[in-house]
Amino acid sequence: MFDTLKPQPADSILHLMQMFRDDPRPVKVDLGVGVYKDAEGRTPVMRAVREAERLIWERQETKVYTAMPGDPMFLAAMQRLILGAEGGAAIATPGGTGAVRQALELVRMMNPDATIWLSNPTWPNHPAIIDYLGLRRAEYRYFNAATGGLDLEGMLEDLTRVRPGDVVLLHGCCHNPTGANPSLMQWAEVARILTGAGALALIDLAYQGFGDGLEEDALPTRFLVQRLPEVLVAASCSKNFGIYRERTGVLLAAGGDPARVQGNLAALNRLSISFPPDHGARVVSTILTDPALGADWRAELEDIRTGMIGLREGLAMALRDACRTDRFGFVAEHRGMFSRLGLSPEQAERVRVEHGIYMLGDSRINVAGLSHANIPVVAAAIAAVM
Repeated sequence: MFDTLKPQPADSILHLMQMFRDDPRPVKVDLGVGVYKDAEGRTPVMRAVREAERLIWERQETKVYTAMPGDPMFLAAMQRLILGAEGGAAIATPGGTGAVRQALELVRMMNPDATIWLSNPTWPNHPAIIDYLGLRRAEYRYFNAATGGLDLEGMLEDLTRVRPGDVVLLHGCCHNPTGANPSLMQWAEVARILTGAGALALIDLAYQGFGDGLEEDALPTRFLVQRLPEVLVAASCSKNFGIYRERTGVLLAAGGDPARVQGNLAALNRLSISFPPDHGARVVSTILTDPALGADWRAELEDIRTGMIGLREGLAMALRDACRTDRFGFVAEHRGMFSRLGLSPEQAERVRVEHGIYMLGDSRINVAGLSHANIPVVAAAIAAVM
């Protein structure tokens, strides 16, 4: 029967990572892989995470299962972090991807005829999961490649086509792959349209704390939860706690009968993973319930966030000088790890082949792959292919 399986296409990011590793050039820059890296190219264990793991090792007396929804202390801590208060239904998931998958499974249970509306562009795993589950999808305009900013007019016009029972997937902050985000006033326009349409908002919150700050990045999600009757929030701890390999995520549901929603979410966990992984969740809850650890985590996360803003500003200035144009000024305005530079696939390929600067074919770059030392090299390479 294995012979009936179809070959699967290679993941473009993993393929780019392998090409980078195989490149023998001494000067090369990886702007492709979507993980945070420091100036030395490492993804370090955060101080608070290391201390929380020590405390867990000393105190933990059993490895027995937690509850099917996950550890209650973790779920409550994540509700406070994201929504500002406890309440509603919640389950722990294997990473943010697991949260997105469980959210879409729930949508299929509720309304298998729903259309899932995605921003154009969006994270490639969004349409892949939707297609695998056999759900319908549509796109709404989001990014203006000419300006490097939000195409608000196109976005709002397309969202007027959303129908009752549809789902609109929104990036809560730090849009992947563009880095362009709506203002709170623009979010109000989105909320108005979704309310009128009777649609469900599904918010992917993968980068809280990487944009304008922990509280600031949560504001759009809290804003929508306050104004819409039903909202799903799929959140990841991979980035802001730096625990990528621990696969720690959460799915929150606001609205409806909390007990009924909670029962269905727990059933989804039972049918797919039975009990969610706990180590990363316990690290997070240990940090968020310990004032000293929480303060240290927030301080280190703020250093990471402001460091990336500094890299954005440095690249924007270097590109202005190297290309003799202000067209890349949007890089400094974007937030999060990613920006789309607006290069053609051919130009992105030339930057890699001729200069050893690795980015995706759509010219998405991971800002965390920059350093103040390599920014001039990157800017000169981009100028050379313009």
